[in-house]
Amino acid sequence: MSCLRLGILALTAAVAGCSSNPFGNDDPPPTPVTRSSSTQSGSTSLDPGSANRNANGPVVTRIDRPSAIPLAEGHPDEYTVQEGDTLWDIAATFLRDPWYWPEVWYVNPQVENPHLIYPGDVLALVNIDGRDRITTVRGSSYRLSPQARITPLDESIESIPYEQIAAFLSKGIVLEKDEIDDLPYILSVRGDHMAAAAGNEVYVRGGRAAPNGTRYSLVHVGDELVDPDDGDVIGYHGVYIGEGALSRGGDPATIALNETNREAIAGDRLIPETVDIPLNFFPKAPDIPIDGRIISVVDGVSLIGQFQVIVMNRGARHGLAPGDVLSVYQAGDYVRDRFAGASLFGGEKVKLPDEEAGTVMVFKVYDRIGYGLIMEATDAIRVLDAVRNPY
Repeated sequence: MSCLRLGILALTAAVAGCSSNPFGNDDPPPTPVTRSSSTQSGSTSLDPGSANRNANGPVVTRIDRPSAIPLAEGHPDEYTVQEGDTLWDIAATFLRDPWYWPEVWYVNPQVENPHLIYPGDVLALVNIDGRDRITTVRGSSYRLSPQARITPLDESIESIPYEQIAAFLSKGIVLEKDEIDDLPYILSVRGDHMAAAAGNEVYVRGGRAAPNGTRYSLVHVGDELVDPDDGDVIGYHGVYIGEGALSRGGDPATIALNETNREAIAGDRLIPETVDIPLNFFPKAPDIPIDGRIISVVDGVSLIGQFQVIVMNRGARHGLAPGDVLSVYQAGDYVRDRFAGASLFGGEKVKLPDEEAGTVMVFKVYDRIGYGLIMEATDAIRVLDAVRNPY
């Protein structure tokens, strides 16, 4: 689970393409810190994503950050980080809008591993050069012990609740259109059966070289995911089947099925369970305009609530990146205006305004698809509701 913890070190992985041997076994010193009494804020000394994320695409308008970052009502001057806290929780403790965390976080060079936050750390609202900042003023035992330099990174706090993402990692799957051809697939079921279940073996082609024992999730390619903006098919629902492990390399290779929720058939795809989602990001507002829609919810419910994973029709090509926070807007209904004058059709049809219904944090992006976790839900959220910059 350490690869899903907050840290400054990047943890990356991807579902990659085919192999020729499928499944073969082989800044200047800071100004002294003083307590803050103002509500002003400036840019952070961290740079969580300054690169132009649309470098290969059209020129886009950047969004200016406000000069004043509103603090949370009743915010503390100091806060001791607790076991189970996430970075979102901590940001919401100090800030009215948690996505402005990068604007106020200050890396204290006098603290061991200053980019990480550990349970027991004391964070304080301070004033540096006339601007509000939040920094670590007293480190926990994780930092002060002689073994601090080799303390595992998985002791540091998470950006978002890991247990909510864990369910997504194992069973909530959406496949990008261009990704499917790169995934291993079931060629046939051993014993000339039409379908396989736990205890059976299947023959598989495609994929990368892997040692015996490598575990895979089995997925059936389900319904299309259509972009409501242009009608393009941008992905597919992945129906979770179960798990298996490589028992013999080669072309075809052999996979032994360990558990299944439904039958596996020829053409079903395999996803390595070693695929990780890096969560070493800060909650932040996108720096370019985003206007997309929710196109799916991972567990298939009709009403979406807090800590559910959604799929959006916005991704890397649109400038979206992990850590970006978006507001969710409930699509306004259409009503007949019966009072604007007589009409044979019952009055003019008027669209009501979209209403803000929650907040979502992006944690993984592909080219045209983004995954997000609903952090707050103040009203009912549904598929086709809008996701936009949180302003």
